[in-house]
Amino acid sequence: MPLKNSNVIWHHATVTRARREDLNRHKSVILWFTGLSGAGKSTLAHAVEERLHQLEYRTFVLDGDNVRHGLCGDLGFSDQDRQENIRRIAEVAKLMLEAGTITLTAFISPFRAERNLARKLVPHGDFIEIYCRCDLAVCEQRDVKGLYKKARQGEIKQFTGISSPYEAPENPELTVDTGAKALSECVEQVLNALKERGIIDLT
Repeated sequence: MPLKNSNVIWHHATVTRARREDLNRHKSVILWFTGLSGAGKSTLAHAVEERLHQLEYRTFVLDGDNVRHGLCGDLGFSDQDRQENIRRIAEVAKLMLEAGTITLTAFISPFRAERNLARKLVPHGDFIEIYCRCDLAVCEQRDVKGLYKKARQGEIKQFTGISSPYEAPENPELTVDTGAKALSECVEQVLNALKERGIIDLT
């Protein structure tokens, strides 16, 4: 999104991302969890954060529902509002990357174009897309919030997977079968991927 005021100038801080990472004793990265409602994105993101916190890594989860209580409280669920929701989250995640934290985002983020825009905001390798793969039928069986039932009854318009599309990632860095695997297995899969990329040390 272009600047609306040409008098706004970027200020270069003396405390850099590299210095913050040195202080934290680990690299920063964005873990972008995507999948249908009920796929287990938030559950997995928070479980991964818990393990990382126990290992003394600095982390923060940006959760879809939580963010809509504040930062994105003015947005609805039209395609345009969904896109703006993801744009804002991507910009926040970019700031947190610079802050030296491991940032975990848990959003449906249904459109490939918006996820790709989020990826392009940060250097190559700093954005790890994690596809929480779960069949729609399983998500509907879970239906913790009762949203699928309301969507099927026409009470919720433009609901992802029912009346609005979900575009599954074509080349995610990691695919986790949250529909079939136990949560503990999924957590280990994410942690091992971070270890392989040299972001964390599990020894």
